[in-house]
Amino acid sequence: MKHETANTQLSRRQWLKAASCSVGGLALTGLAPQTSQAGLLSPRIAHFTPKAKRVIFLFINGGPSQFESFDYKPELKANGGKKGKNKGKLLAPLYDFAQHGESGMWISEAFPHLAQQADDLCMLNGMTGPSRAHPIAIPMLHTGEFKFQRPSMGAWVLYGLGTENQNLPGFFTIKPTRTFGGPANYGSAFLPSTFQATRLGWSGQSIKTASISNLQSQHGLAANPERSALALAQKMNEELLGQTADVRGVIDSLNLSEQMRDAVPEVMDLSRESKATLDMYGVDEKSTDDFARQCLLARRLSEAGVRFVEVSTTGWDHHSGLDKFKSKAETIDKPIAALLADLKQRGLLDETLVLWSGEFGRQPETQVLSGKETLGRDHNSTGYTAWLAGGGTKGGLTHGATDALGYKTVEGEVHLHDLHATMLHLLGLDHKKLVYRFGGRDFRLTNIYGNVVQEIIA
Repeated sequence: MKHETANTQLSRRQWLKAASCSVGGLALTGLAPQTSQAGLLSPRIAHFTPKAKRVIFLFINGGPSQFESFDYKPELKANGGKKGKNKGKLLAPLYDFAQHGESGMWISEAFPHLAQQADDLCMLNGMTGPSRAHPIAIPMLHTGEFKFQRPSMGAWVLYGLGTENQNLPGFFTIKPTRTFGGPANYGSAFLPSTFQATRLGWSGQSIKTASISNLQSQHGLAANPERSALALAQKMNEELLGQTADVRGVIDSLNLSEQMRDAVPEVMDLSRESKATLDMYGVDEKSTDDFARQCLLARRLSEAGVRFVEVSTTGWDHHSGLDKFKSKAETIDKPIAALLADLKQRGLLDETLVLWSGEFGRQPETQVLSGKETLGRDHNSTGYTAWLAGGGTKGGLTHGATDALGYKTVEGEVHLHDLHATMLHLLGLDHKKLVYRFGGRDFRLTNIYGNVVQEIIA
């Protein structure tokens, strides 16, 4: 059989190939069991009344230094140059700190715009994680596990709550890293493929050139024949559904792909924003443009009902060149402050949980590489900083602390599993009850660990 469309002759094989390469067709590679329920992305009732409806995760890839950002250490400053506990010398913070807002939160001069939002931040200065190695820490942050592939945070949230907008994916990731977990960091693993993220771009790519693959046909197939091809595929899937429930995720993904064609370009069109909003984020400014566009997209997607949005920034692994930290901070400071202010003025911050975190932090002493001391800091997973904002957290609170020099947490520890448990709690989900049976056992994001940190909940 041949099919004609706009001066293009397509064979039966080409026609079927075109149909299978649409956005929804990509889901055909991700079949998962136990998906018989209709409408996997339909909104679901939480375990209890939620404080937050959605999440924006700002992933600071590389392990940002808490000593140059949010953890004020006057004793480290006073003892700079003395012998450290490890190989290096104690390295005094490179920038001055000051107290901000009514809360008096300590923030370094590297983040002047974010400092203006101090009273909306819930600072976690007692974070701990399971590893100081990127290949372990990054998957752990995203999925709660590193030994075996597990569903990502976003996939678990989507599985538990569904999405508010049936025309858009419930989970977006913007410019994720290809390394240290790569697609597994935003994947659905053994959950139905419907719950994996839709990816926009890659790390290192300009957001201006980023696009969603296969959103439109690339095989010369016009709209009507392509819809006919999808309809045929769905008819065959429905027939197969009577034999196995495994195909439900494919059916939902194909339905979503059809609706995404119009909805995604509209929500991604930043020209719909006012000049004042673009300027507030730093769009078209040399240092901030790329991350500003990502943050503004995150707000637009969240406002449109997307349940979980991850935005990534790389280049924070300062084993050397720590004197460039301030210029690096400049690329994200204004956009993030604008994101928080924008959400707040639109009445969205109270119901949107914002997380800022790297996979770990840094050591309080100089880095020693090949026997040579450098102006940098090594990895530290025993005491570092992350922060939350909105979504039912206590704004202006500084929770937890490391020792006087910043080697390890000594007060208010929040382990990574605790962070995951608390985030799910704020979304109205009991982390012990949000389970999925696979391979004969029940799995959850927090494995067998995790405690909700009640002290940070408003």
